[in-house]
Amino acid sequence: MNIETKLLKGDEKVIFELRSLYEKYGYSQYKMSKFEEYDLYVRNKDFLVSDNIITFTDTNGKLMALKPDVTLSIIKNSKDIPEITQKVYYDENVYRISKNTDSFKEILQVGLECVGNVDDWCIYEVLTLAAESLSVISDDYVLDVSHMGIIKDLVQKLDLSIDGEKEILKALGEKNTHQIKAICEENDCSNDLSAKICELANLYEKANEVMPRIKELASDFAPDSIAQLEKLTSVLSDSGYGDRIHIDFSVVNDMGYYNGIVFTGFVNGVPEGVLSGGQYDKLLKKMNRKSKAIGFAVYPDTLERLMTENFEYDIDTVILYSENTDLKTLSDAVKMMTSSGKSVTAQREVPAKLRYRQLLKMNDKGVEIIENNA
Repeated sequence: MNIETKLLKGDEKVIFELRSLYEKYGYSQYKMSKFEEYDLYVRNKDFLVSDNIITFTDTNGKLMALKPDVTLSIIKNSKDIPEITQKVYYDENVYRISKNTDSFKEILQVGLECVGNVDDWCIYEVLTLAAESLSVISDDYVLDVSHMGIIKDLVQKLDLSIDGEKEILKALGEKNTHQIKAICEENDCSNDLSAKICELANLYEKANEVMPRIKELASDFAPDSIAQLEKLTSVLSDSGYGDRIHIDFSVVNDMGYYNGIVFTGFVNGVPEGVLSGGQYDKLLKKMNRKSKAIGFAVYPDTLERLMTENFEYDIDTVILYSENTDLKTLSDAVKMMTSSGKSVTAQREVPAKLRYRQLLKMNDKGVEIIENNA
């Protein structure tokens, strides 16, 4: 089934299915204010997708911001109880520059967070829900998984400056092995480490097929991280996601915030990721919290584009009627079509820019087909 048929009526259908999915796994809906103190975002700007934020001054003189992100608000307003696990999901509007319009826009963002006593079961569950979320959008999807523990240990062995680490992570994220080699040469890194990071950058296979090679490459510097990655991906494969889970070390996030499993989801027909997430214990530590956390979000810009670009039609049928049309006859025609599962609108004239499958017209003899695009 393709995206067009899977999404049906657009974002309402997707949101309904995602909410039902998350609630089935015991996640409760989290509602929050539209704005937070601007300082929250300034202190964690590297965690945000963009540092372009809409601000205003509150009546008490505090500088406030329309929220560009949901995760920071959830962490700030949740209780820091590391002994228990809090599981929440959200569908909230965020305010950021849309990639589609290059201007500020109110955009729907959907996701979930698992905060508190986050263990391997929680991480596995979140990965499962990420895969299931992708399947709501399209049957043809893949979830690329990486581990910041492996990446961090390898990068730190290169003994680079902070700027050098950022450069190597950027090159790794772009699978730019030429740049990786150049950075390593400039900093007199060992050829062995340079070769390993280049090979890891190029790896992209189903998890169960590539894990043996990863263990050979990284077992001498990240055994615990490798063991966790192998365990989680093995159970995912055994649970029926084997063809959907790929290892890809170009999936990287800021090492100042992320520390474990990280992942990005893709669907066929969309060039960039539609979902992203990972474990971000370091963010909580930075916010003076003892809890751990993992979560993901469906990219709002991509979700918005899916809802607007992947629908050939806005509605199935338009029925044109006049002031002389019999009300009962029109009612019967509308009921007949809606009962068969079609969407229909009765109008005196065709609305401008409305995309329809079929155009009908009511006359004395009944319903006449004017145009059929199906």
